Amino acid sequence: MTRILIADDHPLFRLALVQAVSNLEDDIEIVEADGLESARDALNAERSIDLVLLDLHMPGCHGLMGLLSLRSEFPSVAVIMISANDDPVVMRRAITYGAAGFIPKRSGITEIQKMLRSVIACENPAPLPLLDRHDTDAAQDRELATRLASLSPQQLRVLSLVAEGLLNKQIADRLDIQERTVKAHMSAVFERLGVSNRTQASVLLRSLEIIDPSRSVDD
Repeated sequence: MTRILIADDHPLFRLALVQAVSNLEDDIEIVEADGLESARDALNAERSIDLVLLDLHMPGCHGLMGLLSLRSEFPSVAVIMISANDDPVVMRRAITYGAAGFIPKRSGITEIQKMLRSVIACENPAPLPLLDRHDTDAAQDRELATRLASLSPQQLRVLSLVAEGLLNKQIADRLDIQERTVKAHMSAVFERLGVSNRTQASVLLRSLEIIDPSRSVDD
């Protein structure tokens, strides 16, 4: 049996994905989540999940940080990103930071199913319209991805809460750990990312944020 987690905060689009996945093959079990925390809870509760369809702009994701967090905590689970943003740069960045594939929300059921079958079969999906991997931005992404991959799951969670603007005490309360443990994690994070303070770390994290075109109309 193949178990797939569909994590998207749009109920209608999540329903469309459920329908597409349900017709993929006979032996499919589907789990749903509407945020990064509920996705994490589902993965902890159901360790046999094989694949996650993760909305890039879902609450708690902070752009590519959500992808990084799930890949760090559940390295055996493949993650396919879903987004209304089908910019080739965004697609390339998602792959660089660990996505097994990328599905634009404008894709038809046939395209979605083709991508899913490729990933489930551990095949290389059809090539995405990626940019030159030798350009400066791509090189910087690869370097940052390598540094972030060196962080432990807990260090990444601390870093994501820093991105939310939480102070050490607030992070300690959220993660139910000692404040001195948070400080120790932050020291390790700063060293591995090559920064010296929260401001510099926040600048790096902002580079992981991706604009959601479907929600930017009224901004």
